[in-house]
Amino acid sequence: MAETYLLGIDLGAGSLKATLISTAGEVKAEASAPITTQMRRFGWAEQDPAEWYAALCRAVREVLAGVEPEDIACIGVSAGAHIPVLTDAQGTVLRPAILWSDQRAAAEAAELHRRAGPEIIAASLNRVNPTWTLAMLGWLKAGEPELMARAKRLYLAKDFLRHCLTGTWETDYSDAVGALLADNKTKSWSPKLAALIGLDMSILPPIVSPSQIVGGVTPEAAARTGLKAGTPVVCGSNDTTVEFFGVGGNRPGVGGVKLATAGVLFLATEGPQVHPPISCYPHIMPGMYYTATGTNSCASAHRWVRDLMFVEGGFDAMDALASAAPRGAEGLLFHPYLQGERAPYWDPLLRADFIGMTMTHGKMHFARAVYEGIAFSIRDLLSAARELGLEFSTIRLMGGGAKSATWRQIIADVTGLTIERTASGDASFGAALVAGIGAGVFTGPEDAVARCVRVLDVTKPQAAACAFYDELFSIYKEAQAALAGVNHKLHGLVAGKG
Repeated sequence: MAETYLLGIDLGAGSLKATLISTAGEVKAEASAPITTQMRRFGWAEQDPAEWYAALCRAVREVLAGVEPEDIACIGVSAGAHIPVLTDAQGTVLRPAILWSDQRAAAEAAELHRRAGPEIIAASLNRVNPTWTLAMLGWLKAGEPELMARAKRLYLAKDFLRHCLTGTWETDYSDAVGALLADNKTKSWSPKLAALIGLDMSILPPIVSPSQIVGGVTPEAAARTGLKAGTPVVCGSNDTTVEFFGVGGNRPGVGGVKLATAGVLFLATEGPQVHPPISCYPHIMPGMYYTATGTNSCASAHRWVRDLMFVEGGFDAMDALASAAPRGAEGLLFHPYLQGERAPYWDPLLRADFIGMTMTHGKMHFARAVYEGIAFSIRDLLSAARELGLEFSTIRLMGGGAKSATWRQIIADVTGLTIERTASGDASFGAALVAGIGAGVFTGPEDAVARCVRVLDVTKPQAAACAFYDELFSIYKEAQAALAGVNHKLHGLVAGKG
């Protein structure tokens, strides 16, 4: 009897990944293809949607090796939130896609908040900043009005990729909120928010459930990907929504920490919890939402230190040294603000530092300090969320850093929370689970998690270590406050010489 598979596809900032899983949640194959980011001006970040689809075709063909295409029951697609793709009446893409990290719409975001900040938050749950599609489209209306006049359809990133497979046009409600153009009362697009930038609402796609089958793979897409024509495809959702769902973040109080390029803290909630600038999105679980807040530098800081100090042995050597170093790294502290900082300081002028160095410190102490400094940065997020009344029970850990037992223990000891690591936990896996819901393989989201999400290990906080890190964290915070003004002066000095 032929085995049935589910295919999940996720478009990340630097690569596209395809994951094939069984209906029991076992990963059968994975493949990825790189994506190029263009930075034509300072603060800009753009990608070519045609390159996304080419990467999808390569990754899917690779992941299908040895698998009969007709054994794939359904396909799910995810991608970063906020990213707009505009097409004309003929379906031609009009310009490169603006990424969530792009900062060109800062002035538009500030003006929108000045004019209608409370109304935007009340309708679409979040405060406007350059990350959100509303501000990006405001910039395009002012900066590229002729192009916007030609625009007949708006796709968000995952919707454009799915359109390449099915030829259909729709989005889900979580991505509509991510565009900052939704009305949470009606669960549809908001005419009032669209009017703030003079946006023609006819370019906005219909909103459907993430698990709704919206079409099948077209013959043209089948020829390029190796998929069987007609294979069902669900709408899907943005990467953070499916990723948090894919690690079992489906009960109120369950949190998530993602150790990726940035560090992200998630919390599942019953109904929306609106605390700007913490983001709030609809969950895959009906009626549930989740909050998300993040730092600028997590794995990126880890990689930066690795490349400077641990070139020969790479991550494994760095991890081994961090494991061997004493708790607290003999008084060496690291603030990971290599790209300024988002939450909880929202200060782009903060700088990273190692402080407390002595002649006795070696590479192992620097490795340990990096792990601890990033854990302290996550605790900073956690403390700010708790001050707003958000309560966490356990944490599901995601991202490449979750593989390190040393780092898992440090995070447990620094936060005081139990850390759980699942067998699979990226967005492509979560997208595959959503596909299984749509195909009827699972009876619903709860069944998908129960059957497919398995906890690999549990790391509990140690009382003595927690007490030590409580004291060290207070020093970390004191040092951060003392150095913030110095960071600003250094920025001014360097900028003045520029």
